[in-house]
Amino acid sequence: MELWLLILLSILSCAALSFLLLSPKSRNKLPPGPPAVPILGNLIWLRNSILDLEPVLRGLHRQYGPIVTLRIGSRLAIFISDRNIAHKALFEYGAAFSDRPVPLPASRFLSSNQHNVSSAAYGPLWRVLRRNLVSEILQPSRIKIYAPSRSWVLGVLYNHLRSQSRSSGGGVVVAMESFQFAMFCLLVLMCFGEKLDERAIREIEVAHRNLLLYASSLNVLAFFPAVSKYVFRKRWNKAVELAWKQTELCLPLIKARREHKKKKEEEYTEERFVYSYLDSLLDIKLPEDGGRSLTEEEMVTLCAEFLNAGTDTTSTALQWIMAELVRHPGIQERLAGEIEGAVGKEGEAIREEDLQRVRYLKAVVLEGLRLHPPAHFVLPHKMSEEVEFEGYVIPKHATVNFMVAEMAWDGAVWEEPMEFRPERFLGGSGEPGKEVDITGSREIKMMPFGVGRRICPGLGLAVLHLEYFVANLVRDFEWRAVEGEEVDMTEKSEFTVVMKNPLRAKLIPRRGIWES
Repeated sequence: MELWLLILLSILSCAALSFLLLSPKSRNKLPPGPPAVPILGNLIWLRNSILDLEPVLRGLHRQYGPIVTLRIGSRLAIFISDRNIAHKALFEYGAAFSDRPVPLPASRFLSSNQHNVSSAAYGPLWRVLRRNLVSEILQPSRIKIYAPSRSWVLGVLYNHLRSQSRSSGGGVVVAMESFQFAMFCLLVLMCFGEKLDERAIREIEVAHRNLLLYASSLNVLAFFPAVSKYVFRKRWNKAVELAWKQTELCLPLIKARREHKKKKEEEYTEERFVYSYLDSLLDIKLPEDGGRSLTEEEMVTLCAEFLNAGTDTTSTALQWIMAELVRHPGIQERLAGEIEGAVGKEGEAIREEDLQRVRYLKAVVLEGLRLHPPAHFVLPHKMSEEVEFEGYVIPKHATVNFMVAEMAWDGAVWEEPMEFRPERFLGGSGEPGKEVDITGSREIKMMPFGVGRRICPGLGLAVLHLEYFVANLVRDFEWRAVEGEEVDMTEKSEFTVVMKNPLRAKLIPRRGIWES
């Protein structure tokens, strides 16, 4: 009896709070949406799963227009599907739309209470963390020092593909796992500053992926948060356990960097180390928090963010691009021909400076990102103030989401938008990408990295990695469809939007690269 009384009081309290947080003006002029009841949210959740959000939203946008209001449990969420409205929100009203939602109490430990770049509130902490990432790791001169690392990782990738090819007996590979591991190797080196052995890298990868995938099971806490954290306590405890495993593996690496930093200050260096993201984190001071240094838990969170953001998005995009090249052998052969014409048939791996001479390469990568953005929504934004916008009132604290895929597939911008046509990026100027600004500063035609103040700071690095690996994979191998099989382009949502059935392809070396 006491339990049910507690539940009832929690529901009534949340309903009252939700109502009071909205001003009368907001309640009357919210963007349209389907019927809702307090706490439970929209009635559509009675017949649809939150996992089917994207197809549900397409139907709602057809019914209500480009701005739709949904209630997911007690939370107010607004979804924008129109590229022009998105540009207006993120540039003209950029400051108001640039905050991040506060995580639910039961899951705040996953971001060290918003102490990472992607989830930090729009303010001093975010500026310090983002500035450090951009200036210390992502600036062009820093990116260049990892060129030998990219070459090393390409060799790791080729060894994995060769092993698969030989074990299959027919040159057939399932590439995604190899793509993920190779990218993770590269990001681990950039993050921690040294080449770990495969076993150590695998342990870190498994720990990070287990937590990343399990975290989605905490979405249920969005419904009745005052009650669900007790009902689903086992899920929370499991997430805490996985987070500790991640921390346990990272702490020795943090200790090693501290010792290396101390020895370096004493004029002692060790060649196995290169400058890393972790090195930069050791030097950060938080001015809004008394000038303190980051805690070890906060550094683990930032390192996890760096690894996850740079691995899954890039490996997902790489798989989609290679799948399209298997499906379109004519495009693949044109790209291979331009690569050979620019860098020659023999020699070592293609270098970063060679990429600029392959015009068609950038077009292929951009078209892959347009047609298959790794995330179909940008990370949620939160309103820092109430704003009158497009004839509606967007309340303070409301969550705002932008539908990346819908904008990239807009038939008013792209002719036959669901077709893979890299030529559309060559444009009249003949320069790839000249007519499409993927930062969205002029207008939004596609936004795979977001746009505006919260645009992904790793945009340049991600495009470089995609161009580098696509160029080498196409130069060194012909990627063919497996005889009797079609490439299945069905999507599946995980951390990113991946191929439901991973790409299987037959690899035929172009240069005798595996003859040894």
